[in-house]
Amino acid sequence: MEHVLQNPRRRWRLLPDPWSFTAILISLVVLGPIIAVATIALFPTENIWPHLLATTLPRYLGNTLVLMGGVGILAALTGTGAAWLIARYQFPMAGWFEWLLLLPLAVPAYVGAYALVDLLEYAGPVQTGLRAVFGWESARDYWFPEIRSIGSAIVVLAAALYPYVYLLARAAFHEQSGASEEVAMSLGQGALKRLWRIGLPLARPAVAAGTAIVMMEAVNDFGTVDYFAVQTLTTGIFSTWLEGNNAGGAAQIACVVLVLVIVLVTLEKVSRRRARFFNQGGRHRPIARKRLRGGRALLATLGCALPFTVGFILPAGTIFLHALERASLWTEPELYRAAWNTITVGSIAAFLTVFGGLLLVYGVKLSGRVLPRLLQPITTIGYAAPGAVLAVGILLPLAAFDNALADFTLALTGFDPGLILTGSSFALILAYFVRFFAIGQGAADAALERVSPSLGMAARSLGRQQGQVLREVYLPLIKGSVGSALLLVFVDCVKELPATLLLRPFNYDTLATRVHDQASLENLVEASPAAIFIIVVSLFAVILLARANRANF
Repeated sequence: MEHVLQNPRRRWRLLPDPWSFTAILISLVVLGPIIAVATIALFPTENIWPHLLATTLPRYLGNTLVLMGGVGILAALTGTGAAWLIARYQFPMAGWFEWLLLLPLAVPAYVGAYALVDLLEYAGPVQTGLRAVFGWESARDYWFPEIRSIGSAIVVLAAALYPYVYLLARAAFHEQSGASEEVAMSLGQGALKRLWRIGLPLARPAVAAGTAIVMMEAVNDFGTVDYFAVQTLTTGIFSTWLEGNNAGGAAQIACVVLVLVIVLVTLEKVSRRRARFFNQGGRHRPIARKRLRGGRALLATLGCALPFTVGFILPAGTIFLHALERASLWTEPELYRAAWNTITVGSIAAFLTVFGGLLLVYGVKLSGRVLPRLLQPITTIGYAAPGAVLAVGILLPLAAFDNALADFTLALTGFDPGLILTGSSFALILAYFVRFFAIGQGAADAALERVSPSLGMAARSLGRQQGQVLREVYLPLIKGSVGSALLLVFVDCVKELPATLLLRPFNYDTLATRVHDQASLENLVEASPAAIFIIVVSLFAVILLARANRANF
């Protein structure tokens, strides 16, 4: 005791400093909905777990696993194949395809689903044209694959999500040394053998990480699987909660989703840790791209054109043509009200997310405490958690707090304030904050790592406080990364559908919910202006991402 009293510095270290407290508080806000989901699932008001196990849960889980596996495999093959062609060969339009292959990220998967059904359904232009050409009179005269099926959902999701694999795999292929490639060629190894024995093993961590992201996004999807009538765990949360009026059952399904995602992330990290491949030396000679000619050049061009066409040209083109059919749709007040809601909520959420991520990373670096350092990586789980899961963990506790607050205010003052938090966009902003916090935190962490610590020390020696150092030294140096993170989070907020559907206030539309509501009623023409807005906004972020990655090669 005397030793502690004689050491003020040690006594101060035992107390929480402001930066540690800030980092811990932000971490708890991010982890709160996940903890709430687990708590509600363990202590439901009505336990329907045995009923779920005996009836719908096996079907939900089976469809989800098939969807995850199918989308992951197809996206991995497409993204890795396109990345290999771009990184290793020169062929017609290769320079254009290097960034065109990223554009499907600008089209939400549910928009692609609406466009695919519009093109391929019985009354669509494809089947109508086939009947006109071959003289068929009805569907009994010919066979056509079922459009609203899990197979179609896999194709649509893979076409929208393969750029995650392509982006990481392309970077990995670019970073590989030309020496190993030349040695393999001197030993008579063909292109496919070089890809299988050298390229893929070296790029395996990047491909695995991209595929894991794709599979997590497939679990999160609601608009696509709902439109194709595929019952997954995410649709099960909606039906159990909204149709069955059982929040505890929805939380129990949400926990299954969380376990599935955690297992997926763990397997991905374990696979990367057990397989390590290194380039020898910090400087290595890049691989010279080989020029293809004739039929091989044509095949390579078609191989890159196909995913770009399916993932961007067809859905964006279909939606754009529908948007031109009725000019009056562009003047509807509801459209611009939804656009204003989207911009407002997305902007606030993006600012809070990036600012919160910056404070967390900066606080962890300053404090040096064990608890903030342990919590920091765990906060990235929000990005892996589907929006529907976060909605369960946010809405139920907030609704209970709102009702308790309203009852207390009514008993104390005789005035009923109504639902303050759940009756506003607060819950929606909180869901976006938790869902995309990993983007803000990751950008802040990478940016601060590039700034020399000596700059902060110099500012401190001149009498600046830690907050002033952040504002006057670090922020001007990392403003580019912060701006990119703001844009990326904003675009993700614009496209987010499951959490928005569950958490939006009454009579409150965003562009995403307007597209879903109209398309679910088969009014694709009326849904098209809002979908065009989403695509145009998303294109800005994709173009910025393409420019940033192109500058690195």
